[in-house]
Amino acid sequence: MGELLGLLKVVVVQGKRLVIRDFKSSDPYVIAKLGDQVAKTKVINSCLNPVWNEELTFSLTEPVGVLNLEVFDKDRFKADDKMGHAYLNLQPLVSAARLSHAVRVSSGEMTLRKVVPDTDNCLVRESSISLINGEVVQSVWLRLCAVESGEIELKVRLIETHDGTS
Repeated sequence: MGELLGLLKVVVVQGKRLVIRDFKSSDPYVIAKLGDQVAKTKVINSCLNPVWNEELTFSLTEPVGVLNLEVFDKDRFKADDKMGHAYLNLQPLVSAARLSHAVRVSSGEMTLRKVVPDTDNCLVRESSISLINGEVVQSVWLRLCAVESGEIELKVRLIETHDGTS
């Protein structure tokens, strides 16, 4: 494992237009993975537009990886059904955090970088990475892949660790 950059706080906010995997609805939950770290949201019963508002915490180390998300439909008597997957490249967030050290703004809000949807990411629309009261924050909508429809909203914050060397 590489150098610890800080804690990655991922709020799984909500899902929109998720697919039906049961008779009339689905019971969705999200599994987030960063390297060998795994976290899971609660199950929202019978809902295709769930609101989780759950914070998941990961240690972020060098080399910076990709946050992988998988959405599943909870089933009682058989294996859970896949409802799609998405990923978020964390390198732009880390690059923006490094830029924030040069800017040295401790209060207020400043946009550090914009990330646009392309073939290398799952973004639904342009996303801004901002410095808000000293924290690097990104809000994103991710399109679920390998499925008919579905989007997931995340709010991601990088809480940097201070080891006394700066």
